[in-house]
Amino acid sequence: MTASQTKAALTQDPQTWLYPEIEPYTTGRLKVNSLHDLYYEECGNPKGKPVIFVHGGPGGGVGTQERRFFNPEKYRIILMDQRGAGKSLPAAELEGNTTWDLVADLERLREHLKIPKWQVFGGSWGSTLGLTYAISHPDRVTELVLRGIFLLRKKEIAWYYQEGCNNMYPDLWEEYRDHIPENERGDFVKAYYSRLTHSNVNVRMAAAKPWTSWEMGTSRLYTDPNFVKTTVTDDFAYKFARIECHYFINKGFFAEDNWILNNISKIRHIPAVIVQGRYDVVCPPTSAWDLHRAWPEANFFMIPDSGHAAREPGTAKALVSATDRFAADGVASGISNEA
Repeated sequence: MTASQTKAALTQDPQTWLYPEIEPYTTGRLKVNSLHDLYYEECGNPKGKPVIFVHGGPGGGVGTQERRFFNPEKYRIILMDQRGAGKSLPAAELEGNTTWDLVADLERLREHLKIPKWQVFGGSWGSTLGLTYAISHPDRVTELVLRGIFLLRKKEIAWYYQEGCNNMYPDLWEEYRDHIPENERGDFVKAYYSRLTHSNVNVRMAAAKPWTSWEMGTSRLYTDPNFVKTTVTDDFAYKFARIECHYFINKGFFAEDNWILNNISKIRHIPAVIVQGRYDVVCPPTSAWDLHRAWPEANFFMIPDSGHAAREPGTAKALVSATDRFAADGVASGISNEA
């Protein structure tokens, strides 16, 4: 970076607490098998502290905003689109697309980039995959920064896609509900899955929009309708809904409902920060609280004025506070609860 670029990159936006937008210094593709070809990029300082951004969904992909949680002078920021998501190919492909495939892909990317260890940063589904990766490869993780905790348990899926959150957002629920005939509403995930995997592409596309609109509309404490309109494009909705529903009907491909908490002892020695929005209805605080109770060593922050989204000011400030602290000394102790 030039001196002027460095100065600009270190001037945070006081409205979001994020670092300014930056461009990758390199992009690449990683062929992980005969079918899947993954997009990745690197930003910031090539000699900085490595961090992998694990995106949400599943099926969400990465964009320009995900680069902004890290000081670009101090971090080597790595982002990857998971199988079928974003710029990875084939788009929305479900074959060979499981949690364990994605864990293996993260390891392949780490080895490909010749990184001994890296920080893992993830929210929502990214917290699920980040935790699962760390449990599977604890010796490869320096720290964890987690947001909007999702443990992919049966009760979490039921709350959001069947009965629970609909009582808080009855207006937004109608579009999601009404796409499914009454006789199939006893299991919305099953009903949507049958449509999102239908042989007719028009049936698949028609189901993708209400599924995706439901999540985009409830992800922020204050939802901007224009955000939902601009986000729920045909391309994004199709990848997002199809892959997400695939994971949820398969229970995350975990052997047991409480797999993450049952294996948390394997990573309790890793420095970690858990950030949770008090009014997160997509991934309700009870899951973050359960993780906090099982992992008391991790710093825990309940943000009083945030929903699910990472870029809401209170959540963004806490996340950047965590990455700044880890960049400085690699430990989370001393991060203020006022973050």
